[in-house]
Amino acid sequence: VVPVEEWARAHHTLFRAQLYGVPPAILSTSGLVDLPEGERRESRLRGFSPTRWASSASHLYGRPVTSSETWTWLHSPAFRATPLDLKAEADVHFLEGINQLVGHGWPYSPAQAGEPGWRFYAAAALNQHNPWWPVMPDIALYLQRVSFMLRQGKPANDVAVYLPTDDAWTHFTLGNATVSEAIDNLLGPRLIARLLESGYGFDFIDDTAINQLGKVENGALAVNSGRYPIVILPGVERMPVATLQKLEGFARDGGLLIATRRTPSLAPGLMDGKTQTGRVREMSRRVFEGARAPAHFVKDEDTELGRLLSRLVAPDVSLSPAAGDVGFVHCRSAFAEIYFVANTSNQARSVRATFRLGGMTPEWWDPFTGKVYPASVLASPPRGTTVALELEPYGSRILVFSKRRQSREAVAREPRHVPPPIDLSIGWKVSFGNAGRSVSMDRLRSWTDDEETRFFSGEAAYSKTVNVPESLIQPGLEVRLDFGEGTPVPEIRRDNPACRLGSRAQYARRQWSTSTNSAPVRSGALPTRWR
Repeated sequence: VVPVEEWARAHHTLFRAQLYGVPPAILSTSGLVDLPEGERRESRLRGFSPTRWASSASHLYGRPVTSSETWTWLHSPAFRATPLDLKAEADVHFLEGINQLVGHGWPYSPAQAGEPGWRFYAAAALNQHNPWWPVMPDIALYLQRVSFMLRQGKPANDVAVYLPTDDAWTHFTLGNATVSEAIDNLLGPRLIARLLESGYGFDFIDDTAINQLGKVENGALAVNSGRYPIVILPGVERMPVATLQKLEGFARDGGLLIATRRTPSLAPGLMDGKTQTGRVREMSRRVFEGARAPAHFVKDEDTELGRLLSRLVAPDVSLSPAAGDVGFVHCRSAFAEIYFVANTSNQARSVRATFRLGGMTPEWWDPFTGKVYPASVLASPPRGTTVALELEPYGSRILVFSKRRQSREAVAREPRHVPPPIDLSIGWKVSFGNAGRSVSMDRLRSWTDDEETRFFSGEAAYSKTVNVPESLIQPGLEVRLDFGEGTPVPEIRRDNPACRLGSRAQYARRQWSTSTNSAPVRSGALPTRWR
């Protein structure tokens, strides 16, 4: 790794690498490159993943950008991947600390290959052959805004989860020699889930980072710009003496050191294992046993860890009622505290969210539209702020706390009242192709529901004229077109240019912001391409 990094610097370029798996690199190996990169082989937000491995290394070694190989195994076959799939998968990468997406992929396809063209076996087809291609600008703009926000300031994670690298070495077998996969098994299925559900952000950390970069400062383990008031040792058996000594100092300085399942009892290495194991056991007894022990031991991570953490350190984010499928990322800049919050489930979530911040003004920064809205504060507990958090299935939001005063132009005005919805389910016209026939639909439905057009492949346009009443033309009011969950609606055209269209394409819903008192407004063609 080092020679390649040196070559890259000599040639004025950055070295990006995926440093996990085979050969058996350790976590700190990723600190040797400019751009650590991860990937997700499966949706495991609450388990070990190479994306968290890469972002942790970036946080420890001061790398501002962490990329990920994204959408590689999104959906099979490739052309079944939808905008919802793209957005939902990207959100999980964001929740694991990623702030640059490297999309897989754009398969080459010559003209003679026809439609839908060639595809790569291990990727979504993110090219013009995809039926939802017209909404790619909407998706890209959302991803761009979130990526930008997650590069502001520094990560603000409370917990450092120690990776038992020396235990991982001992689990190597012929043909199975990877540190990252061994650690996945050693961490177990409950630790990460309990941390996230309890409201704490975390990074992985290893011996190299602790001993070369770590400093004990005012009850925290400081590593570069990161400060970790909590360090967890998950079922660790082998630990170098130097690491345990530093962590003992951390605990005696007021840091929260927690061992789960067992305490360290062996020194690693063939020679040190014989000469240093006694010292490891003595330090473990001193640190974890007895009434005056500065650290804590948790036998059952599933039932005890969350209670211990919340009793000793207030969670960064707490949700009521609990919603384990809602995740968050917290970044801290010189002027603001930034939270990205995402619902990873297919069910809507409505909760009260309490953030461990006080004396600051919360604002919603909409990653779809770029608008800023004031967040209504429900309560202000000691050193906390509670807001209402409404998330649609796979929905996400950005909440920014700061001390700035908003200009009147920056704040979206609340409408005087919310008018009743308009029923759009009847009276539609569908045109097939540029010169094809048109049919009228008494009720809105997919053309595949009709026998004559069931197997039509190409582009069709749904159109309807809507007379919008004055009650819907209010400053600050957004009108949403809802065609139901899972309905593909890549593009909407409207006749009135005063209605500015926004997009949340992943839900087959569209919205416009009204800025005129004129009526009626005609909502025009809804072209949808299905192949």
